[in-house]
Amino acid sequence: MKQAIIDNIGIFLLKKGFTIKSMTHTCFDIIARSSSMVLLIKVLEDANAIKKDFTDEMEHISSYINASPLIIAEKAGSNLENNVVYSRFGIYTLNLATFRNCINNNFPFVKRTQAGLTACILGEKLKQKREQEGYSINELSKKLGVSSRMVVKYENNDSEIRIEKAIRLYNLLGDEVFDKINVLDSEKRLFEEGKSEISKKYSNLGFKSLETKKVPFDIIAKKDKNIILTGIGDKTNPKFSSLSRLLDVDNLIIFKKKKPKNIPSLTKEEFLDFEKSHELIKFLKEFD
Repeated sequence: MKQAIIDNIGIFLLKKGFTIKSMTHTCFDIIARSSSMVLLIKVLEDANAIKKDFTDEMEHISSYINASPLIIAEKAGSNLENNVVYSRFGIYTLNLATFRNCINNNFPFVKRTQAGLTACILGEKLKQKREQEGYSINELSKKLGVSSRMVVKYENNDSEIRIEKAIRLYNLLGDEVFDKINVLDSEKRLFEEGKSEISKKYSNLGFKSLETKKVPFDIIAKKDKNIILTGIGDKTNPKFSSLSRLLDVDNLIIFKKKKPKNIPSLTKEEFLDFEKSHELIKFLKEFD
């Protein structure tokens, strides 16, 4: 079932103009890029199977490449409902049908929380639509099954409501009164984790850097718009260079014994000798 979902996602995204790459033995199964966004997608039969170290790495890497991390699954114990957003360790989780709607810019407004299925009302928009449709506060309150005072509260504040009342409100005023959940929003806080000598050197050069374990590179570093995927060791992952091309970022191999040919590579000593970030960036750009 998992491979079938991966295939369906891949075909759908290709038709939507994305460039995609399937990954194995990593914290995500698909990386997809269009002119306006990058997606890191983990596909599972059951979303409850995801581990926190996987979601942490997805989130951290996403913060460096301005990507949106997503989990796509058909169930989490029970089946995931269409047009409902779930969450696993802070990563948006949804089924394939909901994902397709989001790519088509039709975002859901219902989410699963500890309180059950809820939606967030946009107070100002609610007031505008109520007046536009000709409902008084008292009339709307009766149709929703709440007090007039509660309707006033809804209109004065952005309020979260349970699904039963959300459905009544949707049937009356449509989805414009709800806060849509943009699961493709890529604004993330830049994480920084690294204790190795290489990471410390990146920091000295003015980069933020993150050490990774579940992807084809060992460190990702960022300074302004410059991003470097760094592999450490004498054996390079065959997906390493193609991944950097898809993301349009630089890549670097810091080798220990045998220097690779025709790719950006340095010895550890050569890397540590850099004194200015622009010197390293200039070196990498010579391989473009």
